[in-house]
Amino acid sequence: MSQELNELLALTEGSLKVDGHDVTVVDEGRLRALVGKLVEVSALGSGAAQGWSRYLIRMAALSLGIVPASIHELYMARGRGESPLTFTVPAINLRILSFDAARAVFRALQKINASALIFEIARSEIGYTGQRPAEYSANILAAAIAEGYRGPVFIQGDHFQVSGKRYASEPEAELEAVRALTREAIDAGFFNIDIDTSTLVDISKPTVPEQQKLNYELSAMFSAFIRQIEPRGVTISIGGEIGEVGGHNSTEEELRAYMDGYRAELKRLAAGAPGLSKISIQTGTSHGGVVLPDGSIAKVSVDFDTLCNLSRVARCDYGMGGTVQHGASTLPEDAFGKFVEAEACEVHLATNFQNIFFETIPADFRKEMYAWLDVNAAAERKPDMTDEQFYYKTRKSSIGPFKAKMYALPADVRRTLGAAWEAQFDKLFGMLGLKDTRQYVEKYVKAVPVMPKASTYLGEAAGDEDVSDLAD
Repeated sequence: MSQELNELLALTEGSLKVDGHDVTVVDEGRLRALVGKLVEVSALGSGAAQGWSRYLIRMAALSLGIVPASIHELYMARGRGESPLTFTVPAINLRILSFDAARAVFRALQKINASALIFEIARSEIGYTGQRPAEYSANILAAAIAEGYRGPVFIQGDHFQVSGKRYASEPEAELEAVRALTREAIDAGFFNIDIDTSTLVDISKPTVPEQQKLNYELSAMFSAFIRQIEPRGVTISIGGEIGEVGGHNSTEEELRAYMDGYRAELKRLAAGAPGLSKISIQTGTSHGGVVLPDGSIAKVSVDFDTLCNLSRVARCDYGMGGTVQHGASTLPEDAFGKFVEAEACEVHLATNFQNIFFETIPADFRKEMYAWLDVNAAAERKPDMTDEQFYYKTRKSSIGPFKAKMYALPADVRRTLGAAWEAQFDKLFGMLGLKDTRQYVEKYVKAVPVMPKASTYLGEAAGDEDVSDLAD
C-alpha cells in the first residue's frame, strides 16, 4: 500500500478499509464526519494523493448504496406518459465549494423525500472553476456520504459544447477535445451528457433543415460515440440543443428539422442505438442575467407557451421527456412554478447560487477577489461599464484562482453559506414540485453500480483549455 494511500486512510481514522482496490466502510458515522478531509485533498492536493482521495470517495459511496446513475429511463417514462408531469427536474451547477453546496442540496432533498435532481458542470465551468470531472463527482458523492443520502445520484456534463471559433479553424481537433472530455466525464461517473453543437447552427442558410444540418449531424456523431463507450448496463441520458441561449426563441420547425435529421443520422451511424432523452431550446433568457448599471439584475422573460408547446412535441412525437430550459436561476421566484405548468422536464440553475456566495462571504475576501479581477480581467471591462456590471460579469473567473482560500474560510462562514444555499434549495424544490419524487426515480431508474478503475484516477491529469467563448 502506498504512502499516499496510508496517509489518506489515517485522515479517515479507521473508517475505511482497503484490500487491493476494494474499499469497505468500517464506520459510517466516523466517515460522514471526516469525508470532508478527503474532499480537500481531492480539490487542493496533487498526484497520487489527489487520485486516491477521489477513488476512495467513489468506492465508499458505492459501498453505501450511493450510485452514479442515468436519468434516461425516467425521462423515457415521461415521454411514454407513464411518469406524471407534476415536477420539473432541476439541474444544478455548483461552481463554488461544491461539497458544501451539495450537502445543502441533499439536506433539502431528504426533507421532502425527493431524488429527481441533477448535479452538473459545463465545459466552460470546468475551466474557470478548476474542477475536473473527477473532482466534481467526488464532491457530490462525498456530500451524499456526509448527509447519509442513499440511492441514485445524477451527475451531468452540461453544455459539452463545440466552440464555433475553434471548429472553424481546426474542426477535428475541437471535436476530439469534446470526445476526450466526454470520456473523462463518463469515467468519473457522469452518466448524463448534454451535447451542445448548437453553436454551429448557420442561420444564413436558406432553409431550417439546412441551418440545423451540422448541429444534428454532430449531435448524432457524439451520441454514437457515447453509446460505444458507456458502461455496460448503463444507458447514458443524452440531451441535444437547437438554440443558443439569448438568441431568438426556438420554433417547432427547428425542433422537427433537428430531430428528424438527428434520427436519420443516428440510424446511419448506430442503428438501433437509443437517442436523446430531452432537448434544450431557447425561450428568452440570458445566462446569468443581465446587470443594470446600478448592479441590479434586469427582469428577463421566458416564453412559457413556447416551452410548453415544444415540450409536447418532444414527448408526443419523439418520445423524449420534454424540453429543457437553460439559464433560469436569476428569474423572479414566482416564475419557477410556471416551469411545471409548462411541462418542462428540466431546468438549469447556476448563477444565483454563485451570487449567494459573493453576498455572504466576508467583505475583505470579496474585495481581494475583486482586486484580482481589476488586474486579471481588465480586458473584459468595457468603457461604459460600471464597477457593479464589471464585477458581476467577470467574478466567476476568480473562482478557480481562489479555490484554496475558499476552502480556508472559517467554519462559521461555510456553515452560514450552507444554510443560505439550503434555504434557496428549499424554496426552489417546492416550486418545482420535487416532493415525493423519489418514488418515480425508484420505479424507473435501475442504477447499476459501475466499479471505477483505479488507473482512471491515478493517470495523467487533463490540462486546462481556453473556455472563454463557451456557454455555462
